[in-house]
Amino acid sequence: MPILFYHEDVKPLKLEKRKLKSWIKTVITSENQKPGAINYIFCSDEYLLKVNQEYLDHDYFTDIITFDYVENGIISGDIFISVDRVAENATQFGVSFDEELRRILVHGVLHLLGYPDKKADEKKLMTAKEDFYLSIF
Repeated sequence: MPILFYHEDVKPLKLEKRKLKSWIKTVITSENQKPGAINYIFCSDEYLLKVNQEYLDHDYFTDIITFDYVENGIISGDIFISVDRVAENATQFGVSFDEELRRILVHGVLHLLGYPDKKADEKKLMTAKEDFYLSIF
């Protein structure tokens, strides 16, 4: 199944698509799951805010929203990513845009794999998983 990249109201990012797709599939298979159809939708803060309001009833900016379509152990979903938030977070955390983008890409996949991040211990595990998978990119 394909891993696809879309852009809504932002100019297309220069992505190493083949390398990213291979890496994402490696993350999923490393977690003993099967990759399915995953759509990454890159967008602006305003676009993602509308998605957040319409589908989640949240009225705030966020860097990522993951819609989970996982069925029968096949990891599938739509992952919306605010390019504006990624850029701001990269500056805030002192990392490159590309590194922060990879962190967000894998963060969404980890959500599809069943990792939550609401509580402190969940966030700690999520960050450890992100760090590990970023290290093998």
